[in-house]
Amino acid sequence: MTLHWKLVIDTSDPHAQADFWAAALGYELEDHSALIERLRGYGQLPDDSTLQAHGRDAFRDYAAVRHPDDPFDKDSGMGHGRRLLFQRVPEAKTAKNRLHLDLHVGPERREAEVARLEGLGATVLYHADEPVGVWSTMADPEGNEFCVE
Repeated sequence: MTLHWKLVIDTSDPHAQADFWAAALGYELEDHSALIERLRGYGQLPDDSTLQAHGRDAFRDYAAVRHPDDPFDKDSGMGHGRRLLFQRVPEAKTAKNRLHLDLHVGPERREAEVARLEGLGATVLYHADEPVGVWSTMADPEGNEFCVE
């Protein structure tokens, strides 16, 4: 039996992180506005738990992105495949990630991809040229490390 999963990333600004990673990966922002409307109709959603993002109602403390080719639930907007969920937490990032993404772009595209990601707000931490491979370690706008190989 296989399991359905998502990668959850703690953040101080879920919507800014979702915007960055959607652009970085070519993913789509999930639209949860239908679910929010339904929960409001049942009286199950406090007013301060939502905000406007990209012209639609969104959860204040959560935002997600999904691969554009993967299935999703049209009633909730939630993806059923490759998905990143960003959740608001009160504390800032203070140490190196124990888990990170590797973006595989190939040696011919690595420099251009690093430059594109810098344009989106990422920073280069260092470049590595090791016997096992060549990559750039970068940080997203909140300092979460990832590699471009």
